[in-house]
Amino acid sequence: MSILSKHGVIERNATLLLVLSFLVVSIGGLVEIVPLFYLQNTIEKVKGMRPYTPLELAGRDIYIREGCYLCHSQMIRPLRDEVERYGHYSLAAESMYDHPFQWGSKRTGPDLARVGGRYSDEWHVDHLIYPQAVVPESIMPPYEFLMRAPLDAQMASDVVATHRIVGVPYSDEMLEMAKSDTFTQLDPYADDYDGLQSRYANANIRNFDGQEANTEMDALVAYLQVLGTMVDFSTFEPDASR
Repeated sequence: MSILSKHGVIERNATLLLVLSFLVVSIGGLVEIVPLFYLQNTIEKVKGMRPYTPLELAGRDIYIREGCYLCHSQMIRPLRDEVERYGHYSLAAESMYDHPFQWGSKRTGPDLARVGGRYSDEWHVDHLIYPQAVVPESIMPPYEFLMRAPLDAQMASDVVATHRIVGVPYSDEMLEMAKSDTFTQLDPYADDYDGLQSRYANANIRNFDGQEANTEMDALVAYLQVLGTMVDFSTFEPDASR
């Protein structure tokens, strides 16, 4: 009796097919679930990862508010065409401080997991004001109003505190300085420049939208410019012990 004939016996016996299917699914489920009971952490720690600054958090909230995640994913899969187009595949650690994560479910526009530093602040501002000016085939709507929307940091401490509740390692000092840090990041001549850098290593500190006023455009561009920049992939080596 050939293998196909044996398989035919299973397909013709509904009870046997149900039992064997349940057995296969159970084994697969146990293989995935059981290790979680004895692993202390399922996310490999990666050098360079830090919590978002209050300004970056504000930009992330604007990103979510405007539905950017509906058209742009933030997850590069470990496939050749993905890596060649977008860069190193996404690591779990890169989303460890995202609540909720921004992996997305479709790509009407390109993946943004590595967009930080690829374009200038001016490019991002022009793109958000009038997308078709820099990408003629784009169907993205304009977000020019962000240039006129004042940046509100009244809730910065509350936002940081909320993220700390769900496990993001914000210190008491970060919580206390959240509101002032929001505006310090927009001024490279601020008195607490060094303090901000000590709290958030390698944070981009500058005027992002080129205007004197602090706007929501500043926050969104600050968020976009940090995406994919925390991990130095020129020196990154996976943990072989895991």
